[in-house]
Amino acid sequence: SFINYFKKSTEIYQGMKVIDRELGGTTILDVILNFDETSSAKQPSANNTSDSAGDKNEFDEFSEFEEEQPKDNTKYWFTMDKLRKIEQVHDYMDGLEGTGKVLSLATLLKTARQLTGNQSLDNFELALLFNELPDKFKKILITPYVSVKDNQARIFVRMIDSMETLHRDEFIKKVNRELGEKLGFKQSSYRLTNLMVLYNNMLQSLFSSQISTIGITLLLLFGMFLVLFRSFKISIIAMIPNVISSFLVLGILGIFKIPLDLMTITIASISSGIAVDNTIQYLYQFRRLFPTTNNDYWQTMHLCHSSIGNAIYYAAITIIIGFSILAFSNFIPTILFGLLTGLALTSAVLGALILLPRLIILFKPFGPGK
Repeated sequence: SFINYFKKSTEIYQGMKVIDRELGGTTILDVILNFDETSSAKQPSANNTSDSAGDKNEFDEFSEFEEEQPKDNTKYWFTMDKLRKIEQVHDYMDGLEGTGKVLSLATLLKTARQLTGNQSLDNFELALLFNELPDKFKKILITPYVSVKDNQARIFVRMIDSMETLHRDEFIKKVNRELGEKLGFKQSSYRLTNLMVLYNNMLQSLFSSQISTIGITLLLLFGMFLVLFRSFKISIIAMIPNVISSFLVLGILGIFKIPLDLMTITIASISSGIAVDNTIQYLYQFRRLFPTTNNDYWQTMHLCHSSIGNAIYYAAITIIIGFSILAFSNFIPTILFGLLTGLALTSAVLGALILLPRLIILFKPFGPGK
């Protein structure tokens, strides 16, 4: 959850926890209900309530005292059928574990019932209530939860984001499923939206694309090595430190049960980029010095370590120290990013200066030698 991105000692964590636990929740989830046009109440026709034009009405002489009929017919949208459906979804969301404050038009309806001694309102009383409600109260009680123009109603839900048992994706799937199965709504008649859905969709998209992204990255790296060194064997050897660096980071995340999020999920790709830089530098230097040692692999390795090896080592130490500064942050994803990037850099350096030379000596990709 977002609240757990901060250390418990920080003011922002403590403040968000108070809001989450005592003031109804933090993360917003909206349930949008779409009503059919046929379910909308029709405005009573003026022809049904007035006499014909040819007949003189005995009260016509008092017509100057009559109030003008309002041109806004939105009050006829509010019917018991619609409010019953809204209240049904409102009560369902309010009863789910993990939901905090739930607001909708049903909130106003429940308040009206309390004022009338628990008596249900009919369509006429609903229209009257809407018509007589002052505009300043309409903007607070009705406008945020109803769009008469779009024939939609909104149920506003605040989620208790600090709840440890809350799993966003499972919760959203459950609500989508039970609104149809338990409450009988058609799939097209409701929609979940707002921040919780947006954040969950982003995470699910990252999760589903992570494997394919790493696969494409490694495939492109292999193609680049093949173009640079024109050797299939060298390309395979060069890939091994890069693969180990990426999967080491993912393994650490799994072993310590660190959740994948927007920050941690990018570290695997970053570690590949860091490792490939060291690999290219070492292989290029090895290929350049190899003929000068009469094709002696061991001597070439020592020369590489005393030249490009020093550069790789000191550059890595400098970068690791720089990323380690992030460990002093109050934002936990930033801390994880700094520490895991440092780990990836360490793995890349060890791969370039220990594993890679050993693989070169073992498989002799530059041709026969000592």
